[in-house]
Amino acid sequence: MKKIILKKGREKSLLRKHPWVFSGAIQEVIGNPMSGETVEIVDNHDHFLARAAYSPSSSIRARVWTFYCDDDVNDEFIYDKLRIAINHRYTYNFLSLDTNTFRLIHAESDGLPGLVVDQYGDLLVLQILSAGIEFWRSEIIDNLVEITKIKNIFERSDVEVRKLEGLEQRVGAVHGDKLETEVEICENGFKFLVDVASGQKTGFYIDQRENRKTIQSYVENKEVLNCFSYTGAFSVYALAAGAKHVTSIESSEDANQLAKRNLEINDLPIDQTTIMQSDVFSELRTMRDKALSYDVIILDPPKFAPTAAQVKSAARGYKDINLLAFKLLKPGGKLITFSCSGGVSQNLFQKIIADAVLDAGKNAKIIRYLFQGPDHPVALNFPEGAYLKGLVCQVE
Repeated sequence: MKKIILKKGREKSLLRKHPWVFSGAIQEVIGNPMSGETVEIVDNHDHFLARAAYSPSSSIRARVWTFYCDDDVNDEFIYDKLRIAINHRYTYNFLSLDTNTFRLIHAESDGLPGLVVDQYGDLLVLQILSAGIEFWRSEIIDNLVEITKIKNIFERSDVEVRKLEGLEQRVGAVHGDKLETEVEICENGFKFLVDVASGQKTGFYIDQRENRKTIQSYVENKEVLNCFSYTGAFSVYALAAGAKHVTSIESSEDANQLAKRNLEINDLPIDQTTIMQSDVFSELRTMRDKALSYDVIILDPPKFAPTAAQVKSAARGYKDINLLAFKLLKPGGKLITFSCSGGVSQNLFQKIIADAVLDAGKNAKIIRYLFQGPDHPVALNFPEGAYLKGLVCQVE
């Protein structure tokens, strides 16, 4: 087997079963492996450490499939990894009468580094983020059909990280007949229209399912501002819970059109909502200058820091919008704020929010921590899987 030899002392993370090997840890690559091919990783004394997928273009040069020398990485191995992850979701009953949308495969946390699969009713949306998963793409698609019995699969491998892996972007149907790219889903009893072909992520922010339900306890008879509202999911939940009025800000016209339709199919009062197509940063400043105020503000921005190198600039962005939000909150008001940037840790995010409220000249306390849903598990050996973090802050 082709092999990666690590530099002396660089095996510590693998001994703790962290699944990434960075280029700087490598002493030698033997056998000229191709992109995505399985390689054996050994320490500088030739002791076995893991088997991994090789990625010659990425700074993450290898992503571990297994830490056990008896495991052969083949179609059967991939099938078993998929089967175990999918069975966990079905055993936990994520699929129910009032919810038919959830994450089936959550990449490294399910032992399939770089693979995301979301289920939208009778449609699967596949996202391939790494060279190793790309190598096994056809087998993965066949196995997904066999395990789930779902024949319609759409691929959304159009994310920037593929460039870092040396992979071209790809979007389109990969299995099934007459596949619709706009689907209606059900989440906690609410209906949503999802554009799986060009919507953000795989079409919908599935990871916020529990958090959307949670915010309903804070919004009854309140003036709510929903920023980065996308297709209006938080707005739907807020109006259904009795919000007095919900203002949504989103820069995408297509997303705003879907948001309006989502309000309509849930029979919610359109006269109690305002949908604004605008840049959130500039709109919050305009609202501040007009001395507007709200009881509840939701900040759910897109990923500001896709990589660790962008954390510093991301921190400035998070501080800016949260500072403005604190200035717009009424006394006793609540800020529900999120970061989905994996490079921004929970501790750093909380520090950013603390700095923001200080500069806003207000006092606030955290009354609740929020996280991604249980269908987005976090492997204990891969803390980077805990990418979504949120705070409910109450100002004095």
